[in-house]
Amino acid sequence: MARKFLTIAVLFLLAGLAALYWYMRPLPILTVTSWAGAYGRAQAAAQMRPFASANRVDVHIAQWEGELSDLKGDVIDFELPKAVEACHRGLLEKIDAASLPDGDGGTPAARDFVPGAIGACWVGNNVYSQIIISGKFAGAAPATLADFFDRAKFPGKRALKRGSGKYNLEMALLADGIAPKDVYATLSTDLGLARALHKLDSLSPDLIWYDKDNESLALIQEGGAMFATALNIQLFDAAQHGAKPNVIWDRQLYEFDAFGIPAGDPKKNLAMDYIRFATGAKALAGVADWQPFGPARRSGLALVSENPETHVAMRDFMPTAHFDTAFAVDDEWWRDNSARVDRAWRNWLAAH
Repeated sequence: MARKFLTIAVLFLLAGLAALYWYMRPLPILTVTSWAGAYGRAQAAAQMRPFASANRVDVHIAQWEGELSDLKGDVIDFELPKAVEACHRGLLEKIDAASLPDGDGGTPAARDFVPGAIGACWVGNNVYSQIIISGKFAGAAPATLADFFDRAKFPGKRALKRGSGKYNLEMALLADGIAPKDVYATLSTDLGLARALHKLDSLSPDLIWYDKDNESLALIQEGGAMFATALNIQLFDAAQHGAKPNVIWDRQLYEFDAFGIPAGDPKKNLAMDYIRFATGAKALAGVADWQPFGPARRSGLALVSENPETHVAMRDFMPTAHFDTAFAVDDEWWRDNSARVDRAWRNWLAAH
């Protein structure tokens, strides 16, 4: 009997020593690289610090400017075009999508993430989109992409961003009746590209241009245009200053920020643990409570509530709250076709 009690005592002692070591050991370090400003602070509050606390990991936060020549850290938050390029250049670890946890409520990850959110080397974490905003019209407000192109029913200037055909060409083909699944196949042909440009021609002489994202809202507010494309985050920023432009979510064009792991990272297993945590429904909704980026998981939207500081209800600002006709921009296609399309775009712009 004494031996039995001695054995139990030894086991308790070993368990206590193991627990003491767990709490006293040097914490593993994980460096997560994101962006400066409100977005990075939102990720720190909703993803980085909760992961550190739950897993006893020392999470270091780094910042970068999005250049592939400056990859640093164990997990990096990319804008999707950069993630796609880094993946093709072998700069990122492959992602085991099957290891991503089910969504809140048990939906398998492959169905819980919105279309396009999981790639070979990256996992989308939030959704942002190009929308259309408009001024006030007598009678019913414009509500569809078709209304943007209907100059007879809704007269006035239309403002598009000048820099690239991206977004503008997809929008034109969708407005011209091309099915979403056929947009990029159509743009891959010279006739399809010409068709998109011809549809944009139909906006003349009411077509005007802006160069910086923050100019589109000003054009509407100051009466320089009756319609303008805009990023959904501008809608949130405008609302904080009392501005409420009419919003057209129909055929919003969406993309992602996405997490990737640098190739050869010795901490890739810990980095993948972080990605699984940070792309869970609760963590994604936590970021969305701070900033108007839609959770890349469908189950995350129901968990979005209000901004912890301003108490503004955030859900209606989410692209994913208005997703019935949303269109996923294909950055793989743009990587392969941008040189050809950019030449045609520049030539067309020169004539306008």
